Amino acid sequence: MRVDGVPYRTIWLAEDGWRVKIIDQRELPHKFVITSLETVDDAVNAIKDMWVRGAPLIGATAAYGVALAMRTDPSNKSLETCSISLLAARPTAVNLKWAVDRMVAKLTVLPEKAREEAAYYNALQICNEDIDCCSKIGNFGSQIIKDIWEQKDRNGPVNILTHCNAGWLATVDWGTALAPIYKSHEQNIPIHVWVDETRPRNQGSYLTAWELGKEGIDHTIIVDNVGGHLMQHGLVDMCITGTDRTTFTGDVCNKIGTYLKALAAKDNQVPFYVGLPSSTIDWGISDGISEIPIEERDVSEVEKISGLGENGDSMQLRITPSFSKSANYAFDVTPGRLITGLITEKGICEASETGLRSLFGN
Repeated sequence: MRVDGVPYRTIWLAEDGWRVKIIDQRELPHKFVITSLETVDDAVNAIKDMWVRGAPLIGATAAYGVALAMRTDPSNKSLETCSISLLAARPTAVNLKWAVDRMVAKLTVLPEKAREEAAYYNALQICNEDIDCCSKIGNFGSQIIKDIWEQKDRNGPVNILTHCNAGWLATVDWGTALAPIYKSHEQNIPIHVWVDETRPRNQGSYLTAWELGKEGIDHTIIVDNVGGHLMQHGLVDMCITGTDRTTFTGDVCNKIGTYLKALAAKDNQVPFYVGLPSSTIDWGISDGISEIPIEERDVSEVEKISGLGENGDSMQLRITPSFSKSANYAFDVTPGRLITGLITEKGICEASETGLRSLFGN
């Protein structure tokens, strides 16, 4: 995707062929900052402290973290140690484990002297595969948007509500939930996106709005509790979100607040879709509510908010009473029964075991 006309991935190798470049998403939307990862500890911190975020990009960053570790020390002990550190960075997104396990499997069978080159090669493969998957998700999902536009007799834009950020900033390129929007925009289908701010990290108002603006797509930022009202008044044609982990039965774990949007959509007969690459499916979990670990992040994210001061400098302000306790659950689980369909790189299916196995087999 493009930033001021310049195409970018969210993660790439520096010209020296070993350092890893990322867009530091903590600085968006007010500053566009590119930073370097030089050690596996840098990769761990980037994932844990959300310099990067989004399940597919977390997986890609972890893969390059393994490569950075192999550059320093390609021993079995180093491979084990870096894997443990990366897996502990964030617990919910299954792509993290998927990427680390894949890297370990590829490298364990190789002699130590061959591991560095192989690690960088396989990390790049993970990135390229993610781009291909997301592009295909966009192609399948754009047909849904086109059908809705046709149902409206091409009268006015297709109004889409999304939650959190599942655009190209959450992947290597294209995105999951936003990929169908970008593909539809390329087809000149008029789109308007309702962007949930997505407290407490505001990934919607900070990241999704920034992405859409850079692509010239019409959008409106709303507070998190407005979606139901908009649906009641016929102002939402469809909802689409991403997912950090999906059970093989179709339950979806996504940013906190997704479940409430799905409930509102169900009550108002608004289609609710989820875009996901197959790397986000956890084939070992059937019940999302009881089995998916829900990350609890530092309460300072709830108690403080960041923005620009009048002088243009970034600043943080406390917004809660100092004597009040806070809780910060990062994700919730939306049962498959509330989801209209899952949009994957292999097609669209119902959110169920039958649906997923119809695309991916046993």
